[in-house]
Amino acid sequence: MDLCRGVVAIAASLLLAACQTTSIQSAWYDSTYQGGPFRKIVVIASDGTTSDSRVVEDAFVQKLRAVGVAAVPGYTTVPADARHAEGPFAAAVQATGADGVILVRLLRVDTRTQVSTVMMPGPMGPWGGFYGPGFYGGALWAGGFYPAPSITQYQVASVETNVYAVATRQLVWAATTQTVDPGTVMKEAPNYADLIVGQLQQRALVPGKPKG
Repeated sequence: MDLCRGVVAIAASLLLAACQTTSIQSAWYDSTYQGGPFRKIVVIASDGTTSDSRVVEDAFVQKLRAVGVAAVPGYTTVPADARHAEGPFAAAVQATGADGVILVRLLRVDTRTQVSTVMMPGPMGPWGGFYGPGFYGGALWAGGFYPAPSITQYQVASVETNVYAVATRQLVWAATTQTVDPGTVMKEAPNYADLIVGQLQQRALVPGKPKG
C-alpha cells in the first residue's frame, strides 16, 4: 500500500470507529401513565425464532435484572406462533404474570455514503542541500499537503422499541434508535439494551437511576 492510500485508509477507519454508536433519534412518553415502575417485564424481539432476536432478548433481560426487574426473555414464554395475532399474544404475556412488555423491532438497515476531505502529502522536491534554501525556501515545503476526497460507505440500523403496560395494554414509552456501522448483534445488543434501560430509568418505568 502506498503512502497516499495508507493515509486515506487510516482516515476512513478513524471516521468509522468514531461513528460506532447507538443513539436515540426520537422518543415519546405517555405523561398520563401512573402505574409506577414495572416489576416484571417480558422482552420480545422480532418473532423470537432467530438467534439474533434471542441475543437481544437475553441482553435486555440481563440489564433489567441488574436494576431489580424480574425480566424474562420472550422466547421462553411467548412462542413464535403466538406473536402474530393479538389474542394468543395477549394470553401468553398474561400467563407470565408480567406487568410490562418491551417489544423490539428492526425497522431497516440503510447504506450511507460519507464524503470527506483529507490532506494528502504532496511529492517530495529536492532539498537543495542540508538546511539549504531548498528546505525552507520552497522546494520541499511547496510539495506540502493537498486536499483529496475520501469516500466511505457505512450502514445504519434503525430499531423501534415500545414499552406497554400489560394490565391496560397501554403504550407508555416508545423510541427509535440508530446504530451507525453496526457489528454483530452479539456485540451491539448489550450497549443498546443499556441505553434503553437507562432511558426507562429516567422516566421511572424501571427501578433505579440511570448511570451518569
